[in-house]
Amino acid sequence: MQKKVTVVGAGNVGATVAQRVAEKELADVVLIDVVEGLPQGRALDLQEAAPIEKHDARIIGANTYEASEGSDLIIITAGLPRKPGMSRGDLLTTNAKIVKIVVEQVAPLSPHAILVVVTNPLDAMCHVALETSKFPKNRVLGMAGVLDSARFRSFIAAELNVSVENTHAFVLGGHGRTMVPLPRYSTVAGIPITELMSADRIDALVERTRLGGAEIVDLLKTGSAYYAPASAVAEMTESILKDKKKILPCAAYLEGEYDIHGLFVGVPVKLGKEGVEQIIEVILTKEERSALQKSADSVQSLVKDLNEMGL
Repeated sequence: MQKKVTVVGAGNVGATVAQRVAEKELADVVLIDVVEGLPQGRALDLQEAAPIEKHDARIIGANTYEASEGSDLIIITAGLPRKPGMSRGDLLTTNAKIVKIVVEQVAPLSPHAILVVVTNPLDAMCHVALETSKFPKNRVLGMAGVLDSARFRSFIAAELNVSVENTHAFVLGGHGRTMVPLPRYSTVAGIPITELMSADRIDALVERTRLGGAEIVDLLKTGSAYYAPASAVAEMTESILKDKKKILPCAAYLEGEYDIHGLFVGVPVKLGKEGVEQIIEVILTKEERSALQKSADSVQSLVKDLNEMGL
């Protein structure tokens, strides 16, 4: 039986996720948005591309949630995007309300689905999704580390003039300035990048990775990244729906792992048909552990703000 994926939010990220999922023939796709005609138009456009792209996935658009019933995977991209000068935290109140409303609608219709949160500030929005859905923690996760790692990998490949396929990068922590790229676990064809470039160049690439989203926001002026985020979501979707059990960095709910309790933080996880099937713990240096705790503290601050707002 064909799998079913619902994408909530038919903006640039959501529509591109729908495109990636359909063209990989991972599932039929339901694209939902509150704007009348937007999801229907984008779905029809994508469906009309199917004969050229040679896939048989079915794509439909809707303004109500009934079409999402029985979804295997629900991807939440709805919310306000960042604008120049805005931090992810600036989006907290508005997007928390949006995510809460979305989850209240989709969870009862697809009680066995896995929720993948993309809306920013991502780590905090995962908490909203978990609390609202009452799903087990393994079935709520956030897309962040796959994107951050891809950015780091692309910068490494350009710096060393090598194929991106030879690069692997390791990023922990929250999505944003406090993320923790780990150069000693990042490699080119198995060789740590610490052996291939100077510390100064590594520091520059790490900093550019941390500011990766903001760099694009500043360039676009009126929007934010969507091609790479959509590709990151598609890779997670494939691992879940095909039960590939890839080890990917995702925002997962920690209950003692890495000495972090009750928070969604980016860590390497095994992704399969049950969602987060295992959290992988790696040995960290004192400095790395301190940086990860700082990142967790930043997430904790946002969650505290949510609790104070009753969200």
